[in-house]
Amino acid sequence: MFSGIIEEFATVVAIRKDRENIDFTLTCSFTSELKIDQSVAHNGVCLTVVSIDDNRYVVTAMKETLDRSNLGLLKVGDKVNVERSMLMNGRLDGHIVQGHVDTTARCIGTDDADGSTYFTFEYDINGDMARRGYFTVDKGSVTVNGVSLTVCNPTANTFQVAIIPYTMEHTNFQDIRPGTVVNLEFDILGKYIARLQQLSSQQE
Repeated sequence: MFSGIIEEFATVVAIRKDRENIDFTLTCSFTSELKIDQSVAHNGVCLTVVSIDDNRYVVTAMKETLDRSNLGLLKVGDKVNVERSMLMNGRLDGHIVQGHVDTTARCIGTDDADGSTYFTFEYDINGDMARRGYFTVDKGSVTVNGVSLTVCNPTANTFQVAIIPYTMEHTNFQDIRPGTVVNLEFDILGKYIARLQQLSSQQE
């Protein structure tokens, strides 16, 4: 479980394809604190640390993860937002994030907000996705590349988020441009409500 509060970004230093899987080797400031089998969110995707060597660590993404996320687009040198799993004895500063990416979205625009920046994202949606709670609501929560954010101006398949300078400096939002593909995790509360409505309608 995560909160969507990014600790820093890790840098991809090697990529190795192993049949349908991809092994990513990364480095970050807290590599020495990691342990084998530990869960770390990478651009919002929960991955398991499988090996550690000095200041580098390796995580493996399987085909299902690669199909649903932007991890397959990563290149050596790319910056990846990372967050270790949430401690249960602290405040939940973001929102409940599972690290299970639902789909990807594409940045279709950026606008200056006199110090901050509005990013507009577009994602594919169909009736089945909507019925499962895969949508955004005004002032609701959404996770973009692992960052917990508040939704602005949602439409059927687009939404905006406002990024303050601190977030821009400390996450890979600094590299997002129109055309960039990002990972989305929709709010788990909306998914539960959608599921309850489905079950209720089936029993009527």
